[in-house]
Amino acid sequence: MTTMTETAPATTATAADASVQLRLDGSWLTVCAAARLTPGRGVAVLLPDGRRQAALFLDRAGRLYAIDNRDPFSGAAVLSRGLVGSADGRPFVASPLLKQRFDLETGRCLDDDEAGVGVYEARVCA
Repeated sequence: MTTMTETAPATTATAADASVQLRLDGSWLTVCAAARLTPGRGVAVLLPDGRRQAALFLDRAGRLYAIDNRDPFSGAAVLSRGLVGSADGRPFVASPLLKQRFDLETGRCLDDDEAGVGVYEARVCA
């Protein structure tokens, strides 16, 4: 299972030139323009190592989440294409392939206690 850290979701900024940043190895990295995010949909971003991707999600309340894009059950980088929802007040994304749900705050799989994905601290900067 991927090591996960629990972080509070970031809130969004409304400036047209705002960008999304992820904390990687102790420093903040700009990964995309905040305007690319649509509430209820995911966006995949390639991380600097060129092998990993993060999936960014903006919920309808304006909270930002970032998790690994790789589905641990299929190995495919598809979580950014999943369906966003909530269960018992917890935001999740359901994999578009096998439908397992991953908590957007903790990365924990809601359907299998043995699985999970990594989470990233994310923020929107004006």
